[in-house]
Amino acid sequence: MRVFYSPDHLRHDPKSFIFRGKVVDSPEKPERAEVLLKALSAAGHRIETPKQHGTAAVEAVHDAGYLAFLKDGYRAWQGLPGASAEIVPNVHPGRNMATLRAHPVAQAGWYVADTACPVGEGTWMGALAAVDCALSATEAVVAGERAAYGLCRPPGHHAYADQAGGFCLLNNVAVAAEVAARAKGRVAILDVDVHHGNGTQGIFWRRPDVLFVSLHADPAVYYPFYAGYAEETGADAGAGATFNLPLPPGTGDDAYLSALSRALDRIRAFQPEVLLISLGFDAAADDPLGVLKISTEGFRRIAVAIEALGLPAILIQEGGYLAASLGPNAVAFLSAFER
Repeated sequence: MRVFYSPDHLRHDPKSFIFRGKVVDSPEKPERAEVLLKALSAAGHRIETPKQHGTAAVEAVHDAGYLAFLKDGYRAWQGLPGASAEIVPNVHPGRNMATLRAHPVAQAGWYVADTACPVGEGTWMGALAAVDCALSATEAVVAGERAAYGLCRPPGHHAYADQAGGFCLLNNVAVAAEVAARAKGRVAILDVDVHHGNGTQGIFWRRPDVLFVSLHADPAVYYPFYAGYAEETGADAGAGATFNLPLPPGTGDDAYLSALSRALDRIRAFQPEVLLISLGFDAAADDPLGVLKISTEGFRRIAVAIEALGLPAILIQEGGYLAASLGPNAVAFLSAFER
């Protein structure tokens, strides 16, 4: 399978985030992509450098003010007395205060949902490199490839049109889906990351031509907490085009495959021209952030089931953090999908 990877992801190197009140090292480390790259290269997949696509496709999905913040906000932040080396918001708009203002601290709180998305000097270029990987994989599939994989880092599915969150800055799969939809018509996004893809859901919430289906740990007890419930099904013209399958912590291979069967039935009924997969490996039993219990063999079975849809597929990397199974899980999934 063609694998698109850019070393420019290294420009985004977040140092820390706040987990349950504690400042800890960020698990969204550059090494994640390097582990995946090494494993897939050793397995014989074709590693290619993505084409640089500029910002037009990103601008078709993301808010202009938000993009300006990602591009230029670091410079303004560094002009503040006593500012940290990375942008980390310390105040957010809420139910009672929700007005966008120009001050760098106000901008940070408005455009960044949580403390997991530090914005550093190289973040903008690193995030664009991830989108380039997604778009190069999309172009390959639109041109006739059966499947292609964007080794995207940083991930993207928590990013809304105008807000970062959960390690995500630009929504790689949403940008790819927009391009695929314009080229092919109806598309479906299947999100198998352990976290709900709330940003992707939000971007396509009112769209009838993009089906969003997500299997994820129950948000009643797990990030993102405020989205990902079964009753969320879309709105207006997009009513019925969102399908969430929250799973209890501890869900293993067989129960996951049973839920996946329901997800695939929903995709078949939609009859998309192209399938995009938000591919997270953080549902793994040994993932440091995960609460599900999927084995390497489970990821192989998941890939076989999805591939049986027979749809052209664009695979976009989401989560999956530093664990012994990260590389083997990626190899198992891509190899099974390719066969």
